[in-house]
Amino acid sequence: MQANASPSAWPAAVLFDRDGTIVVDVPYNGDPSRVEPVVGAAAALQRVRDAGLAVGVVTNQSGIARGLVTAEQVDAVNAEVERLLGPVDVWRLCPHAPGDGCPCRKPAPGMVVDAARSLGVPPARVVLIGDIGADVEAARAAGATGILVPTPVTRAEEIVAAQLVANDLAEAVDLALTALVDRVPA
Repeated sequence: MQANASPSAWPAAVLFDRDGTIVVDVPYNGDPSRVEPVVGAAAALQRVRDAGLAVGVVTNQSGIARGLVTAEQVDAVNAEVERLLGPVDVWRLCPHAPGDGCPCRKPAPGMVVDAARSLGVPPARVVLIGDIGADVEAARAAGATGILVPTPVTRAEEIVAAQLVANDLAEAVDLALTALVDRVPA
């Protein structure tokens, strides 16, 4: 921590998108045996825990609304993610389809705000790491800091629009652990 930085300005929690960010994206995955962590994900989440910060996952799961997976299947996949990557302090998922107008579906801020509330921290002290523009937009809309980790599915305009971009998950955690949240313009 920088000597002149207020501890209340530092992050208290790091939220992660699930698919494409901490696990390999398998569209509408309802099978725990298909869960594969992204390279370095276990170490990245452990670094956050070791820094004394809460770890959360916020994930859009429209496959539930589309009838492609059940809520129970998604819960089983999430349990496997946690088994492979370690404990998660808060899980939030949106089961709605994109056209449902849901306030929790990213890029809306609902899951980020709710996760922060559940952890007892203000959204301004939350960092959200994700692989697409909807993740960083949800963070911004909630008053949190978003960090984009581009993958092959990330669109060029999403990279340009992101305030913070990391080459990989390890670098994103470096940014989350070293950057003052209030240094990033809202």
